[in-house]
Amino acid sequence: MAEKSEKSFKELFEESLQGRHFVEGEIVEGTVVQITKDTVLIDIGYKSEGQISLREFRDEKGEIHVKEGDKFPVYLEQIETDEGYVRLSRQRAEALEAWDQIVKAADEGSLVEGLVLDKVKGGLSVDIGVRAFVPASQVDLRPPKNLGQYVGRRYKFKVIKLNKKRGNVVLSRRSVLEQERVEKKHSLLGTLEEGKVVDGTVKNITEYGAFIDLGGIDGLLHITDMSWGRLKHPSEILSVGDPIQVKILQYDHEKERVSLGLKQTQPDPWDQVKYKYREADRVKGKVISLADYGAFIEIEKGVEGLIHVSEMSWTQKIKHPSQVVTVGQEVEAQVLEIDTVNRRISLGLKQTLENPWETLAKKYPSGTRIKGQVKNVTDFGVFVGVEEGMDGLVHVSDISWTQKNIRPQELYKKGDEIEVVVLNIDPENEKFSLGVKQLEKDPWQDVEKTLKKGAVIEGKVTKTVDFGLFISVAPYVEGLVHISEITKERSEDPKSLYKVGDMVRAEVLGIDNRERKISLSIKSLTAKEEKESISKYMTDGKKEPKKKLGDLFAKEGLLQKLKHAVGKDSDDKKDKE
Repeated sequence: MAEKSEKSFKELFEESLQGRHFVEGEIVEGTVVQITKDTVLIDIGYKSEGQISLREFRDEKGEIHVKEGDKFPVYLEQIETDEGYVRLSRQRAEALEAWDQIVKAADEGSLVEGLVLDKVKGGLSVDIGVRAFVPASQVDLRPPKNLGQYVGRRYKFKVIKLNKKRGNVVLSRRSVLEQERVEKKHSLLGTLEEGKVVDGTVKNITEYGAFIDLGGIDGLLHITDMSWGRLKHPSEILSVGDPIQVKILQYDHEKERVSLGLKQTQPDPWDQVKYKYREADRVKGKVISLADYGAFIEIEKGVEGLIHVSEMSWTQKIKHPSQVVTVGQEVEAQVLEIDTVNRRISLGLKQTLENPWETLAKKYPSGTRIKGQVKNVTDFGVFVGVEEGMDGLVHVSDISWTQKNIRPQELYKKGDEIEVVVLNIDPENEKFSLGVKQLEKDPWQDVEKTLKKGAVIEGKVTKTVDFGLFISVAPYVEGLVHISEITKERSEDPKSLYKVGDMVRAEVLGIDNRERKISLSIKSLTAKEEKESISKYMTDGKKEPKKKLGDLFAKEGLLQKLKHAVGKDSDDKKDKE
């Protein structure tokens, strides 16, 4: 603290007024009487004027601030009695006056005001009437990264260390701010309430948000509450020191935690979406980000739409949106769907272009025969290339009228050129159906016209299976004689009775046009023919002489069948015994 033995500026000045005895080191009042090129002449009531260098009246910009008639205290530095020369100093008088104020402020704990002159090693140099030092740790509430931002500004400081003898003064701005913060905090806490819009200053910025100084208490402004649009980092819209208006979203009185919102101070653009946009509207926007499944388009600030990869091209199989668009690109899209509840807009890029599927449907009406190259072969069918990027499907069911359980891989290979018939083109679902069997007439059509239930057919055995025989009924059409319809006798193996190539006669039991199935019976036909033979015999017997029953059996071949049946029964009995 200040040394009490030294005389104050006030004491020195009062002593100078008590008489006209001038002593070096005194403070006297002077009046400017003349200003020369290098000197200011001062009348102090001495036999000659005193002199002060003009440099003492120049400011940092070199401008002179003194005029004739000005009165102010001056310090008596040197008196040459022989020559009548008196050297004075305005600055030293001011310094002594400043020291008195500094000492008083240090004793009372009051504040001093000063101008930051420059940044020096470890802190700032400040003019408070004398040069003082502010350590970097005492400049602000948090140690600043750039001390240069304070140079040239005036602040209030607290004297924390003083040595007048050595001329050392150490100041603190931080203690002033802390005290102001405490006072502001107490007054602020009583006014905070949710929903209120308050003024603040950006104090610090992080990856997840920014801390806002509300004047005594800090609030957190999360990045998700900064903008209705998308932000990658808070620094895109905020800088430390920025003044800002925010809304109090949540306030915890006990923990003194405040959650703030910036976007909530502005209208939510989604409130107007349902009035501004409709399905099928064309909109323009900028690509702001890409994902594996699509591209996000900013239609307006805070309103985004998604173009799914499936809506980017009519014909190409887009694996990633970067194949079509890039971030920052301006695009035109069509609104496909609006979900205001979940804040989603589905957009389509391909819908702004001519639909090649509609062109295809006009170019190739149903029934048109075309040739194309096999692009792919699967278990369920064959894909045939017709136009650039547009393939048609020949489903396995449209390969043959008659073949069952077809394996397309056994019939076609990639690169084959085949002829097909256009069955159907569905532009809405982007489906192109082709057929091979339609190149020929459907053999079933003749069956439907000529074959009826009860008819007798004659055909070759085309296949023998465990459950029966397949008989050729017409070209490319087969009927099935089930094992139970082959003979009256029970048989476990149709192959033991007939072989492929045998000619057989059978009766049509039923025709299933929907499933394209014909059920045949040899047993039924045999029984019917036997019945007809007996009936005929009985009819003919009335006209002819009576014959023995044995003659009848012999004539119709029934005797041999009877012997065979009896012999079979005898063998069965022996086997059982």
